[in-house]
Amino acid sequence: MFKQIREDIRCVFDRDPAARTIFEVLTTYPGVHALMFHRLSHGLWHLGLRWLARWISAIGRWFTGVEIHPGANIGQRFFIDHGMGVVIGETAQIGDDCTLYHGVTLGGTSWEKGKRHPTLGNNVVVGAGAKVLGPITLGDGVRVGSNSVVVKDVLSGATVVGVPGRVVCPDRSEAERRRHATAQKLGFDAYGATQDAPDPVANAINSLLDHVHVMDSKMETMCAALKRLDAEYADVALPELGDCSISDASAEDTGFDPGSADAKRERLDESN
Repeated sequence: MFKQIREDIRCVFDRDPAARTIFEVLTTYPGVHALMFHRLSHGLWHLGLRWLARWISAIGRWFTGVEIHPGANIGQRFFIDHGMGVVIGETAQIGDDCTLYHGVTLGGTSWEKGKRHPTLGNNVVVGAGAKVLGPITLGDGVRVGSNSVVVKDVLSGATVVGVPGRVVCPDRSEAERRRHATAQKLGFDAYGATQDAPDPVANAINSLLDHVHVMDSKMETMCAALKRLDAEYADVALPELGDCSISDASAEDTGFDPGSADAKRERLDESN
């Protein structure tokens, strides 16, 4: 148990740049305190001292604001950043090198006994306020974005965002390069999201726009063929679609509001 605690303390320096000394971590990090309480209560739970284990777990919750059931299985080098509001259920299983932020719930969706809480693989990051519910499995390297609600299994290496949680699937070769670069720089993705993580809704709309562009090109080809067959064919010019893809940048960042009157006049001038 003491070897596990030493590793739990060392991993804080890898995942929190604000950590300066071991003494500071031991005395001011509620996530570390909660984990120490859990290591003790978990050992007592498996010795059959169930009430004592629950009592120690309750004391840990009073002091840290983190509630971890003594029956939960937690791997090595586990880190809870900030800590307040984290809830981990009885049948939850957490692998090695996982990180949870404040407000995370690993909860159940059933009142029946048995496996009812999530299983997290190795190197999983769950962002602040996220809820992972039910006896589901999150594979190795999964990232859960802040405030997401995950109720289905997630394959290894995926990123989940939104309510309900949706899997973000970038190009696999690009994802591998990004993951490798991130691992070299930081070792993990803070709050379960990288700055260049794509928006699944924007991806869906951009795919539709790409489809419209292709259809527009085919229509122009068909109209040109009809005009060659009939010289008097009346062709009506359509406004150019241009580059209307959705960007992650806000209108305030770019200084251009697409819904403004000036923007509408520009689009009308281009179509005419």
